[in-house]
Amino acid sequence: MKLTGKILIVDDDKVTLDFFDIMLTKLDYEVIKAKDGIEALEKVKIHNPDLMLLDNLLPKMTGFEVTQIIKKDKSFSDFKDLPIIMFSALDDPEDKVLGLEMGIEDYITKPFNFSEVLARIRNVIRHKELVKQLVKLDINNKEDLSAFVLKFKDDYNSMMAMQDGIEEQIRDIENKKNKLKEDELSLEELEKKISKYLKNISKDER
Repeated sequence: MKLTGKILIVDDDKVTLDFFDIMLTKLDYEVIKAKDGIEALEKVKIHNPDLMLLDNLLPKMTGFEVTQIIKKDKSFSDFKDLPIIMFSALDDPEDKVLGLEMGIEDYITKPFNFSEVLARIRNVIRHKELVKQLVKLDINNKEDLSAFVLKFKDDYNSMMAMQDGIEEQIRDIENKKNKLKEDELSLEELEKKISKYLKNISKDER
């Protein structure tokens, strides 16, 4: 089962954008970036991503407004099923409930743990792929159904084993991100410092 895909990251913080770009690209995801809500809507139509990571507190347009347009506007009807994981620095239960009622898949409060975000990304993409495969599946064919269930279990167990194995590396990489904010390291310096930690992750993902 395909557990990678095309991800649109929307955040006005350059460090966050660059961090996700490096990390997810190394894990074989295709990364698209946008710094505000208007640019995000443009790139949804251009790139048709598999998933959007959307900060709620954006210039020009909030994450809620972006979500409302994607889910309800007729001009975005082809993209209304785009999965959205929303970030916010505001830990308000009402915001979480509102986001879920609007149709987002998940709501994560900043500061976040990257390993948790990665697991949630995989969960959303895996669910999307699962739905695609179920639509094509002949449920009256017991052999096909059994094979599908076994394959799903194997994919899930492999993903969980890999996830457990990279937890410590992810925490170290997050420290590198914090170091970037403190010392204003360049993107090139950050990539050089964390590349050795990403080699094993990249191999596992393949």
